[in-house]
Amino acid sequence: MGKIITFGEIMLRLAPEGCYRFVQADSYGATYGGGEANVAVSLANFGMDAAFVTKLPKHEIGQAAVNRLREFGVDTGLIVRGGNRVGIYFLEKGASQRPSKVIYDRANSAIAEAGRKDFDWKGIFDGACWFHFTGITPALSDGAAAVTQDACKAAKEAGVTVSCDLNYRKNLWPREKAGTVMGGLMQYVDLCIANEEDASDVFGIRAEGTDVSSGKISRAGYEQVARALSDRFGFKQVAITLRESISANDNNWAAMLYSGGAAYYSKKYAVHIVDRVGGGDSFAAGLIYGLLNKMGFQESLEFAVAASCLKHSIEGDFNHVSVDEAQKLAGGDASGRVQR
Repeated sequence: MGKIITFGEIMLRLAPEGCYRFVQADSYGATYGGGEANVAVSLANFGMDAAFVTKLPKHEIGQAAVNRLREFGVDTGLIVRGGNRVGIYFLEKGASQRPSKVIYDRANSAIAEAGRKDFDWKGIFDGACWFHFTGITPALSDGAAAVTQDACKAAKEAGVTVSCDLNYRKNLWPREKAGTVMGGLMQYVDLCIANEEDASDVFGIRAEGTDVSSGKISRAGYEQVARALSDRFGFKQVAITLRESISANDNNWAAMLYSGGAAYYSKKYAVHIVDRVGGGDSFAAGLIYGLLNKMGFQESLEFAVAASCLKHSIEGDFNHVSVDEAQKLAGGDASGRVQR
């Protein structure tokens, strides 16, 4: 099995302790995270050969991000060094009916200012079997979008499977531009991953009988969305995470995988949330792991949902979960009893 390549931005995450609001905080905990980096860490924790590609400054903050990835066995040898800034995001954790809040400070980060000449994609994909990116990366700048397109083209030329998590972020770009740019990238994608809102926000494909604000989810509506996405872009598979939001602390969590006209549904978990950031990334990593290890569609889906269910119980962006832990939960051991 070859190397798994992920490409995107790793950021410094600054968050008040517990559920303190920004206006209350007099100190912030500092960790690192970011969509594609989170996927690489999960896959490395699962024992896979995962590499993260980005551009980071040569100074100590950039090096700290590299060091953090190395702790988990992620290959950082393909990271380009240069630029002046590491992107930052501030996270205020929600509670009960108060939602979490994210404020970005990532303009002019090293990866946002990266150019096409910074990356040797032919060399990067030598020996690779999978490439993963998200809709966050091309949203960073026109330059980042061009680099992402180069990566996708090179991946397909190298015979590498490509997955994309749509991950629409309204604070980074408007829906119209997202639809145009992401629409141009979808021709290279084999596996498309989305949540309840992404297909609607990016491509105007809406699930009937669904209201994410009230937590109402329609299975038939999401089968329709997956079918429409597959028909429009020719995806081999479409995965949609199904989050029923009861409050900021409590969600029901499940997912669907659509392939060849057949829809597979996972079991549903009632999740009491410790930290939901990175939940979708842990799902993507679990699905990639399952498909690469030929688990089959249903088993791959169950593994991915179990891994992401467990991520919701872990502080920080990264999913510190093993294959064995995810498989036990997927197999039905959801008691949460002390392991002695």
